[in-house]
Amino acid sequence: MSIPQSGGGPIERPEQLAEYLESGCKPKEDWRIGTEHEKFGYCRDSLLPIPYEGERSVLTVLEGLRDGHGWAPLEEGGKLIGLTKDGANISLEPGGQLELSGAPLENIHQTCDEVNDHLRDVKDIADKVGVGFIGLGAAPVWTHEQMPLMPKGRYKLMDEYMGKVGTAGRIMMRRTCTVQVNLDFASETDMVRKMRVAVALQPVANALFGNSPFFEGQKNGVKSYRGWVWRNLDDARTGMIPFVFDEGFGFESWVQYALDVPMYFVYRDGKYIDALGQSFRDFMKGELPALPGEVPTLSDWADHLTTLFPEARLKKFIEMRGADGGPWRRLCALPAFWVGLMYDQTALDAAWDLVKDWTTPQREAMRIAAADEGLAARVDGIQMLDLAREVVDIAEAGLKARARPGAGGLVPDETHFLNALKESVESGMSPADELLAQYNGPWNGDLSRIYSEFSY
Repeated sequence: MSIPQSGGGPIERPEQLAEYLESGCKPKEDWRIGTEHEKFGYCRDSLLPIPYEGERSVLTVLEGLRDGHGWAPLEEGGKLIGLTKDGANISLEPGGQLELSGAPLENIHQTCDEVNDHLRDVKDIADKVGVGFIGLGAAPVWTHEQMPLMPKGRYKLMDEYMGKVGTAGRIMMRRTCTVQVNLDFASETDMVRKMRVAVALQPVANALFGNSPFFEGQKNGVKSYRGWVWRNLDDARTGMIPFVFDEGFGFESWVQYALDVPMYFVYRDGKYIDALGQSFRDFMKGELPALPGEVPTLSDWADHLTTLFPEARLKKFIEMRGADGGPWRRLCALPAFWVGLMYDQTALDAAWDLVKDWTTPQREAMRIAAADEGLAARVDGIQMLDLAREVVDIAEAGLKARARPGAGGLVPDETHFLNALKESVESGMSPADELLAQYNGPWNGDLSRIYSEFSY
């Protein structure tokens, strides 16, 4: 989850809220790719999650990256809770999941190099202290009580609030992981087309990347338990946001949506001030109960935008949020999937043609079916596997058209990063299906095998 935002003075005009989003518009030559991924850490001997502090802990890994790999520390309340270097951040999810928020990069070759360097550095430190890391959509065995809450004020407030809305918020916080990519837009019109394609096709990403068929030591009956969790969390800030498909949707529409989402906090002087359930509209009028008489800054607005959790999220860029965390290869496949669809106009138009006639109920049904059944899902005659195959083909065509070479020009484009997805549509098996095949076959129901065979 996001670190506190900075910069920006008081909001003096309501128009500044939409102008903040619009300021993200960039010419195509300046479009970048920002990849984020989360992973679970565990003790190799006990197979239990690592705590925040101790010989084998999140803190040990952060300190190793700080001291041995040139990362600068980020602290809160005297606690090391993150790192920064060269435009990238390493942060902690609520249950101790380690997240890399990558730098904005020009192509997927660079993105994959960044991921590889990060995982290699983390593994170097983890191996020395008996810690392992694994990429899954949900913790396969651990209970809520075994997952420590990290020492961040934001998480303490969220944990309290999640107990009052929905049923799965605390599961999301402690026991799920994702991989996502952040992409740019050229104009409001471009943003609208990309947001509509992004929201409509998140279920396809969830089906292709579904990787959480286990929970609390047993099969949970779905392919993406993380996808199930997000359906049962907080209706005010999650979901398929159907207004994105309304005529006239634009930056101002997103502002009005965001203003209606209840607040979590206000960040002041290194501390999170409880504003749970309060209104940013009241804040704009200087009537926020948590800070009476104060009006928000643009940093407050930026912070508030990070507390919205729909399937695709608009900030100064668009975040694709539908995929489970997963194995090494898929950390590069996710940006390849979305860049291929979004950064070539012909591909973007082809993707829109696929989804433009879907109704709100169909999109919601796709979301549910993708998490529950993965690539075997079927909605109103639409077979998920066939749809995924077609979407991957469009993404591949988009990457070919981009023609961004790598390896000193030896690799002509970025299409090979889609190979893991092409294998899935050829076999009909997502990572969840592969895990279940192992569990029901060679593992003979021994879920502890997942750590030795699927860790980074």
